[in-house]
Amino acid sequence: ALTATADPLTRQEIVERLALHDARVFVSSFDRPNIRYTIVDKADGRAQLLAFVRESHAGEAGIVYCLSRRKVDETAAWLVTKEVDAIPYHAGMETSERTANQMRFQRDDGVVVVATIAFGMGIDKPDVRFVAHLDLPKSIEGYYQETGRAGRDGQPADAWMVYGLGDVVQQRRMIEASEAGEEHKRVASAKLDALLGLCETAQCRRVRLLAYFGEDSAPCGNCDTCLNPPETWDATVAAQKALSAIYRTGQRFGAVHLVDVLRGKETERVLRWDHQQLGVFGIGSDLDEAAWRDVFRQLVALGLVHVDHAAYGALRLTPASRPVLKGEQPVEMRRTAPRVRRTRKARTV
Repeated sequence: ALTATADPLTRQEIVERLALHDARVFVSSFDRPNIRYTIVDKADGRAQLLAFVRESHAGEAGIVYCLSRRKVDETAAWLVTKEVDAIPYHAGMETSERTANQMRFQRDDGVVVVATIAFGMGIDKPDVRFVAHLDLPKSIEGYYQETGRAGRDGQPADAWMVYGLGDVVQQRRMIEASEAGEEHKRVASAKLDALLGLCETAQCRRVRLLAYFGEDSAPCGNCDTCLNPPETWDATVAAQKALSAIYRTGQRFGAVHLVDVLRGKETERVLRWDHQQLGVFGIGSDLDEAAWRDVFRQLVALGLVHVDHAAYGALRLTPASRPVLKGEQPVEMRRTAPRVRRTRKARTV
């Protein structure tokens, strides 16, 4: 039995289902040292992608993965308006057009294909210089398989992804809305949790990635956290404020409203619910909106907060939040780098 990108649990399942209990098992290294892993906080994903392509891979071949067919089409069309040679690929296209786009990507230089995960199986283009994700994959296995389509010629390549709270909410919703059994949903949730751990880690991404597949390694020096180590901060008080805001507002609201309450903004919705009367109103004015969004995102990733999609994305406390609220457990968070607007240098003639 041969497979790729299988974690220890999957390998064990293969052995059991195929009754290979007495067979020898060979596992090679999962490390792709020529790939640089970078995961950035999502502000404007499309604009961030364009900046990444222009600054690091102008005129080079790459793959951009999106979750929906509509987003594939819109992103490819938008990139073309920005003078990027981009083409779409997804299962909803006419077969002839899809085949033509796949052949063009494999044959021509410098083409960027924007695709759903339907693209990539069997693609053997050695000089793909980057793989970008505008949406969060479902698991580390999926992420590893998709990023592994970059740099197959052994030359330097990039695996780049933008990630935000909306991605977490979307993936949780997809799991909960699935018609699969509870066991399958539990496994899918665990796989998503592992991926969130990779996104939020302040340690070497490659160490975390390889550990998921059961492989020990040392810091690689070729990922964003190694090259620019992120700061961490004691977010215990901020976490307590955020958790208190969720509780005091009845666990019925999403992050946008909760940030308004914490920052003391008298919006129409805040006034309608009389949340300006709550003790948590305005207690978070020390942090800006972006910082609070990061706090809520990391609270979800840490398992202290759950997104209830049956209640239109309301944030609810999990049992794990209790010791934090009681001051029995500290919370350390990754500090997001400030967003700097890039200005293009004037050309000299």
